[in-house]
Amino acid sequence: MGSSVAFRRVTALAAALAAVVAAGQSQAAACRDTVAELRGDWGQARFNVEIADDDGERAQGLMNRESMPKSAGMLFVYPREQSTSFWMRNTLIPLDMIFMDGTGTVTRVHSNAVPLDETPIPGGDDVMLVLEINGGLAKSLGIAPGTELRNPAVPQDGAAWPCDGG
Repeated sequence: MGSSVAFRRVTALAAALAAVVAAGQSQAAACRDTVAELRGDWGQARFNVEIADDDGERAQGLMNRESMPKSAGMLFVYPREQSTSFWMRNTLIPLDMIFMDGTGTVTRVHSNAVPLDETPIPGGDDVMLVLEINGGLAKSLGIAPGTELRNPAVPQDGAAWPCDGG
């Protein structure tokens, strides 16, 4: 009978340890630079992203691509908050552009940018990050101003959803 109690305690301890490890792995996965996780009163979404964090990568963006998986996107990262404007030159797929400030909080969403259109799409004056995803997806998920991003590109000392926070 004693061995049965000990077995249950060891099993419970192993389950608790597994839960802690899984939570840690989930946390770490959310804070890889290639993962953009968003949350809001609508729920949560996760995208596997390419990072565009220098002038050349930001200029190239998602040009000349014929498709993109639904769970993918590109995260444009600027060194500081600034005024930004995007366009769709040589971009073949409709995109949603999600503009965020230095806390990783969404300030503006431009839905269904028209492929190949060179009309400037202003993001605002305090933009530090822009997430591009497939057109129409932001609306279908409910992504709107106030949504928060978790990613190590967000300065962690002021992040609305820091990597070490739940």
